[in-house]
Amino acid sequence: MIAEPKHQEYYRALVDRDRAYDGIFYVGVTTTGVFCRPTCPARKPALAHCEFFPDAQSALLASYRPCKRCRPLSHPDQVSPVVQQLVDAIEAHPDQRWTNQDFAALSVHSATARRQFRQRFGMTFVAYARARRLGLAMQEIRAGHAVVDAGLAVGFESGSGFRDAFARILGVPPARAQSAQVLYAQWIDTPLGPMVAVGGTDRLHLLEFADRRGLEREILTLRQETGAAIVPGASPPLVSIQEELRAYFDGMACAFGTRVALAGTPFQLRVWQALRQIPPGRPCSYQELAARIGQPTATRAVGRANGANRLALVIPCHRVIAADGSLGGYGGGTARKQWLLDHEQRAFGGDAPSSAGP
Repeated sequence: MIAEPKHQEYYRALVDRDRAYDGIFYVGVTTTGVFCRPTCPARKPALAHCEFFPDAQSALLASYRPCKRCRPLSHPDQVSPVVQQLVDAIEAHPDQRWTNQDFAALSVHSATARRQFRQRFGMTFVAYARARRLGLAMQEIRAGHAVVDAGLAVGFESGSGFRDAFARILGVPPARAQSAQVLYAQWIDTPLGPMVAVGGTDRLHLLEFADRRGLEREILTLRQETGAAIVPGASPPLVSIQEELRAYFDGMACAFGTRVALAGTPFQLRVWQALRQIPPGRPCSYQELAARIGQPTATRAVGRANGANRLALVIPCHRVIAADGSLGGYGGGTARKQWLLDHEQRAFGGDAPSSAGP
């Protein structure tokens, strides 16, 4: 079990249903014999009836059974079977315009699809499907097909309706689409909760925990910098980073070879490159990092560059700690930062290679 000094902190996270602690600990309830994740919607037990564990296996070995409401043996916020079924249906027929009859054929109620998609992606199923169709339309136009033909090919019944939807979601008229950029976004389940990945056809632009403070601002800045629309979809960098994240969390590999797009000042680029040279399991201080880039007095600027990083884990800003050994700040939450440092120490012991270059 987890030692008592952490009990008050973890109990507060349990009562608050703090998503930043998902995957950090599990709680066994002595009165029911059930163990849960911190965000379980069930009524909260008294602290005296709680036992805290670092992982689900420890709770199982202590004879607790998994909660049927929060499903602690799955990833936090793992995509529901209904959402996965509908996403697969979109990918099978991306040009389809969905009706209530289509949902009925899949034995899914339209209200259920709307609610679960909004909870998972922050948009309704219809908005998700429309954004996916428009991303495909962009590919058609770039391939040289006429605007009207592209609209009809992805299920729009009129040219004007296609133009309106295209401009509203992608931000550019279809006639200018050949010079516009589209980035694709995916949610990736991890033991510490879902991550949002955004990538183009050959590079990864963003990777963050979905509940990171300021994520919306980061995505807005990315759109402004690139002039790109961000729509649901897949691309080679997203496939690559998903495989590498799985290996990282499984303790199999710690290097990330996915090509990345770095947008920053020359100083930020130097800091980020230095971050990628920090071996896992061997955190350094902000002062040490400043010295490594040849500017030992730039500690505060190094901290700001850390905070501007949009590629969590790939550029491992979690490996930088305060001079006194305390964790310091982390956009994904200090509990997550501690978990990542402990995981790297256990799994890689400081002997694994650091992240690859861009």
